[in-house]
Amino acid sequence: MYEYDKRVVLTLDAGGTNFVFSAIQGNSQIIAPISFPSVSDNLDKCLANLLTGFDTVMKKLETLPVAISFAFPGPADYRNGVIGGNLPNFPSFRNGVALGPFLQHHYGIPVFIENDGNLFAYGEALSGALPMVNQQLSISGNTREYKNLLGITLGTGFGAGVVINNCLLNGDNGCGGDTWLMRNKKYPNMIAEESVSIRAVKRVYAELSGVKDKSLTPKDIFDIAEGIKEGDRQAAVASFGEMGEMAGSAIASALNIVDGLVVIGGGLAGASRYILPALIAELRSSVSMFSGETFPCVQMDVYNWEDEVERKDFLAPCDREVYIPGTEIKVPYNYSKRIAVLCSREGTSCSIMRGAYAYALQSIDN
Repeated sequence: MYEYDKRVVLTLDAGGTNFVFSAIQGNSQIIAPISFPSVSDNLDKCLANLLTGFDTVMKKLETLPVAISFAFPGPADYRNGVIGGNLPNFPSFRNGVALGPFLQHHYGIPVFIENDGNLFAYGEALSGALPMVNQQLSISGNTREYKNLLGITLGTGFGAGVVINNCLLNGDNGCGGDTWLMRNKKYPNMIAEESVSIRAVKRVYAELSGVKDKSLTPKDIFDIAEGIKEGDRQAAVASFGEMGEMAGSAIASALNIVDGLVVIGGGLAGASRYILPALIAELRSSVSMFSGETFPCVQMDVYNWEDEVERKDFLAPCDREVYIPGTEIKVPYNYSKRIAVLCSREGTSCSIMRGAYAYALQSIDN
């Protein structure tokens, strides 16, 4: 979607250390990214660098941009473009900064700001996992077409976004898709993110291995799991597995509302071979009643797209025809409820970029 659109949108990757500016046309970056310090503890310098960055990008463009669109850390009132609240990486924004209106007033074009989980999901729904899966279903002779998607980012935090029939679920308060705040399966009085994040992988590895080395990164722990770095391999594998289980518990709750594909991204997605098995197992677990009767925790059969055999089973046709009672007329009957869990193919940054681009253009068109 929008691959052939000629309109240009300015974008920003907003980090606590650096702002990285670029421009998108036809779903692709058209200039090399430009970086300036974010100076997140000084509001005046921060805003000045934002303007300098966008000005620098505009000087390189042959076509005037129609909008600015980017992800910015929350909490925020994204609808009104106001960033505020407890932002550890942007302390100068805590009292509330009208960032969107500031940029719109300066440049005279619409400004759209969302969180990265939402834009990741939107990019995957419009030009990533969702159309790819539907194309593969069609090639396989399966008449199913998926329209809903839950996008999950595993990294510093437990991010998520929901897209329903090509529409991003913002929520009335901008809180749609906030899985990070769900109850933690292992520690019910804590948020899910305490077990689904970079800090969780490091904590669990330290607990299981007895190694209290704070310098170890998730990449180090992954390398230990792979056997290419010295360490407790069993503990490394288990640390990613526990995160998968905890993520799966939260995702199961979300899927009973969303009922769609699940696509995984974020910096920890590179360890998916250790995360997905536990995540899938959790989605296939059961819940019970006082009578002793049990039910699957989600109504759909869950398939691991990254497993070749499971992917083939997921894609196989799953409908037949049944007669209307008392007639010779047949109607289609889809007898199998299925969802798939897969990893982002283009990568998280690319999906966020495409999501920001599509979000701006669709908002303008509507």
